[in-house]
Amino acid sequence: MNVVRGLEDLPSDTGPAAVALGTFDGLHLGHRAVVAALRSAAARGGLRSVATTFDPHPLTVVAPPDQPFLLTTIEERTDLFAPLGIDTLLIVRFDAGLREVSAAGWLEMLSGRLRAREMVVSSNHAFGRGREGNIAMLQGWAGARGIGVTVVPAVHNGGAVISSSGIRERLRVGDVRTAAQWLGRWYTVRGEVVAGDGRGRVLGVPTANLQISPQKVVPCPGVYAAYATVTGQIHMAAVNIGVRPTFGAGPQTMEAHLLDADQDLYGQTVDVAFVSRLRDERRFPDRETLEVRMAEDLIAVRACLESTGSGADG
Repeated sequence: MNVVRGLEDLPSDTGPAAVALGTFDGLHLGHRAVVAALRSAAARGGLRSVATTFDPHPLTVVAPPDQPFLLTTIEERTDLFAPLGIDTLLIVRFDAGLREVSAAGWLEMLSGRLRAREMVVSSNHAFGRGREGNIAMLQGWAGARGIGVTVVPAVHNGGAVISSSGIRERLRVGDVRTAAQWLGRWYTVRGEVVAGDGRGRVLGVPTANLQISPQKVVPCPGVYAAYATVTGQIHMAAVNIGVRPTFGAGPQTMEAHLLDADQDLYGQTVDVAFVSRLRDERRFPDRETLEVRMAEDLIAVRACLESTGSGADG
C-alpha cells in the first residue's frame, strides 16, 4: 500500500482510480464494507484503488469536541489499512481552507488529481462545506461526468447501525465487548511507557504507565482484561484506568501489568487491546485490602483471557 500525504504529492501515475470517500476513524465493520466495495469496483474497471482519510480529523477544525474522540490516530489508521489490499491511502490535511471548499469543489479536486472513474461511499456519507454534499448530489455530479458511484449500505449489529460515534459511546461506558463486535477486533490504545510513581512494583504488581494521545478515546475508568503487544510479542495484561483513589485521587492514568512477563518497558510502545471490563475502580480502606483485590483481579484476568482465546483480534 502506498501512503500519500496530500493531493499535491500524488504521483502522476496514480489514476485512473476507484476512490473511497470518508474519514474512516476506527476502520470498523461498516468502513471495511466500503473498502471491500472499493476493491471490487477497482477490479471490475482495471483501476487503482484509493481510499481517502483526513488528518487532523475534520471535527478538530469544524467543532472541536470537549473530550477525546479519536478511535484511531492517523498512524493506527494507516496500520489498519495496510493489510486490506488497497493500492493507495491518501491522507488529506483538513484545515480552515479545506473546510470552506464546496462539495462540488472537493469532488473536482479529487477527480482531477486521481482521474476518478468510480467513487465508493457509505450510505450516510456527507462532505464539503457545511456537509452540503450528500448521496443524491454525488450521484448527479458523477453521472454528468461518466463516473460510477457505489453506495454501500449501513452495516448493523444487534439491530444497531455500526458507526464511529456509536463505538465512542460504548467505550465511554466501558462496553469494550460491543465495541469489539462493531470494530471487528479488540479496541486498541497505543501508548509509550513513561515513568510512573513505582507504586505498582511496591505492591508486587509492576505496571507500565502509558502516555496516550490526548485525542484518543480511552475506555471509562475500571479494571480490564486485555492483551498487550510489545515488540511483536503478545502478553495477557491487567489494565487499570483511573485516579487510584486508595492513595489519594490524582490525574487519570492508564497502567498495564503484563502477566507472566517482568521486563523493563520504559520508552517502548505498547498496544493494549481491551477484551473485557471486570469491575469499577474503587477506593480500598488500606493497602492490604487493595493487595488482596489485585491478586483476585489477576486471577480473573487470566480466566477471562483463557476463555476468550489467545491473540489480539476480536
